[in-house]
Amino acid sequence: MDFLTPATWAEALAVKSERPDAVPLAGGTDVLVELNFDHRRPAALLDLTRIEDLAEWTENDGRIRLGAGVSYTRVITELGTRLPGLAMASRTVGSPQIRNRGTVGGNLGAASPAGDTHPMLLACDATIEVASVRGTRLIPATDFYQGVKRNALAPDELIAAIHLPVATGPQQFAKVGTRNAMVIAVCSFALDLAPETGWIGAAVGSAAPTPRRATAAEDFLRDALSEAWTSRTALPVSVVYRFGELAASAASPIDDVRGSADYRIHAIAVLARRTLSWAWEDYRKGGQPKCA
Repeated sequence: MDFLTPATWAEALAVKSERPDAVPLAGGTDVLVELNFDHRRPAALLDLTRIEDLAEWTENDGRIRLGAGVSYTRVITELGTRLPGLAMASRTVGSPQIRNRGTVGGNLGAASPAGDTHPMLLACDATIEVASVRGTRLIPATDFYQGVKRNALAPDELIAAIHLPVATGPQQFAKVGTRNAMVIAVCSFALDLAPETGWIGAAVGSAAPTPRRATAAEDFLRDALSEAWTSRTALPVSVVYRFGELAASAASPIDDVRGSADYRIHAIAVLARRTLSWAWEDYRKGGQPKCA
């Protein structure tokens, strides 16, 4: 196995063009596990950890450009107030050691249906910036996930950054696991509310071949909140429960060692109800959660 170590982004793209079989290595928290268990034996590894550009984030005109190499820990400590939902999801990833090494870009590259950051990227309507020697293109998060551990990257492309709006309202993320920490999600749910524009973003994770938006739940809640944005009144229980039902309808889970399909559908409904209740209470109090 070859170990390729470019020092700049241009070098990395050139190497990926010459060696499309090379597997990118960011934090390595997924790839190295697969290597250790002999689940994967690529011809080459492409180490991206020396490329400083990937480890930077910038803010411009209400949007964050998050470099693919920014760690979960930095999302939590540096972006907790700007991207509270993504920070919440990042907190649930592995152990402190994993969060120090793992990256949102690496999570995207792995494209696991159970990836913790995926639902929040979908709920926020994020855009994925990918690049090759042929140029750069932007892929909506809704188009990025192609199947179980399959994404929309061409063989010669690498993930450069993730573009997300700065939160203007409450965001929430919750997941169910078989224990309280260091656990792969049985299922997860993300919610983004933007009162200024009326945006409702909701997404499920680990409950379908790919993470996916809960569009029926979004449409229902958008109508239900049309007048409540101004009044900030408490939501009727019927609205909260219907939102949960519609969120669960977005799932098409399987039975596996972590949970049954029926349980996942039930749990998604519960998570949707809880996250909506928490987010709306934050909004009624005039604030949003802070994760810094």
